[in-house]
Amino acid sequence: MELRFELKNLQLKETFSIAYGNYDKREALLVALSHQGCKGYGECVAIDYYQIDLQVFVSTLKKIKSTFESQKIIHPKEFFRFLSNLHLHPFLQSALDCAYWDLFGKLENKSCIELNNLPFDHLAESSITISIGSIDEQIRKIEKSSWHCFKVKCNGLNMNHIEKLLSLQKNIALDSNASLTVNDCLILQEYTQVDQFSYLEQPMPVGHYQILKKDSFANWMADEDCQNIASLEELIPYYKSINIKLMKCGGLTPALEMINKGRELGYKIMIGCMTESTVGISAACILAGLADYSDLDGAELIANDYARGNFVDKGKIILSDKPGLGIEIK
Repeated sequence: MELRFELKNLQLKETFSIAYGNYDKREALLVALSHQGCKGYGECVAIDYYQIDLQVFVSTLKKIKSTFESQKIIHPKEFFRFLSNLHLHPFLQSALDCAYWDLFGKLENKSCIELNNLPFDHLAESSITISIGSIDEQIRKIEKSSWHCFKVKCNGLNMNHIEKLLSLQKNIALDSNASLTVNDCLILQEYTQVDQFSYLEQPMPVGHYQILKKDSFANWMADEDCQNIASLEELIPYYKSINIKLMKCGGLTPALEMINKGRELGYKIMIGCMTESTVGISAACILAGLADYSDLDGAELIANDYARGNFVDKGKIILSDKPGLGIEIK
């Protein structure tokens, strides 16, 4: 097995504004694993509020390259045990885990849906993100869009804006990216109409969730508070829903375990993404049949997508009929 990797620049179609900052581009690390003429692909991206430095990942890959390439082709779940022993950052581990699933599926001539016996008849429709802007601008984007589900970014609480969004009577979620105060959360979770939002994502900074009430009107959803399977039991009294992202939890293999555990504990599940190309989105798409919600518009936000595979068309998830994760580099 051969390991290759390269850095890519993802240019956004327009400035993406969230409570953490404004972004015109993202840097991505593409990894490729090849064997017997087949290539599998995985990806991770540099996210500043996660303190990701892709140059560090490149240095790590150079160090482990020979060890990695000496591994035999085995089942991906066995391969993940090898990966776990390398103690990699979850973002980098995710890229390698997804690339191996893609390669293994291509070698077996089976899709990763088949390999994991995943449901695919009813895939949770994806939202499209509406970045921070004036409320009138946000409403114009929603009304012009051909998508049906929307995730609206906000920076702090403005009840007038909340009421205007609710008056649209559309499928809208609210994502504050940790910008709400304790008082904001107390107001929202006692506001009866807030249950018209499909969910309210990551209201406050990591670890500041004790004020939240799972049994309130708000469907609080944990994002940064929910990094991996170890987070789940502690969050039960506070969050109804969790956002599972492959890069956060370390790949497809741990994401599948996390979904099963989340279901056992009574959570609603969202499959989410970062701003990433079709390489990353293709891996997440195969989990949409296990989810209540999906937010897989990452590739839709970039202007120079460099791959083909599973994709999202106006919210509808379209699965490739090709083996593995169906990923091809343009």
